[in-house]
Amino acid sequence: MKKITFLTLLCFITLSSIAQNKFGHINAQEILILMPDFKKAESDLQSFAKSLEAQLGSMNAEYQQSVEEYQANESTYTSLVKQDKEAEIIGLQERITTFQQNAQQSLQEKEQELLIPINKKLKDAINEVAAEGNYTYIFTSEILHYASESNDIGSLVRKKLKL
Repeated sequence: MKKITFLTLLCFITLSSIAQNKFGHINAQEILILMPDFKKAESDLQSFAKSLEAQLGSMNAEYQQSVEEYQANESTYTSLVKQDKEAEIIGLQERITTFQQNAQQSLQEKEQELLIPINKKLKDAINEVAAEGNYTYIFTSEILHYASESNDIGSLVRKKLKL
């Protein structure tokens, strides 16, 4: 009898604690896109990417010019000059490959550098809204399969961010 009473009491406490929880959801990506800081970061990132592409383009042009020059004058080169020119072309290929890898890494680092403060600002706004509204859980729509519109805190977060 004591076990049944204990289990009943435990179920009642668990159900009452679940009933007290307040849930909300937000489409954080939608709000992030509306933020002016995000638009500026996106523009800065595109400018950075264009500068890297321009550098890569000039390296490719240098490579192409070296290959064309080698092909045009190959018959006139001595074996020593051929080896030197081939080594130069291979060196250019390696520089291009290394640059592409480093550029990709730099681009990702720049993106993180630009987005971390913006994501923090959004998260802080969500946390403030959650605290003010006594929400226990806030879910993002990236993992949420269904949510009632009445639990959407997006408008409150947009208001907090003055969007």
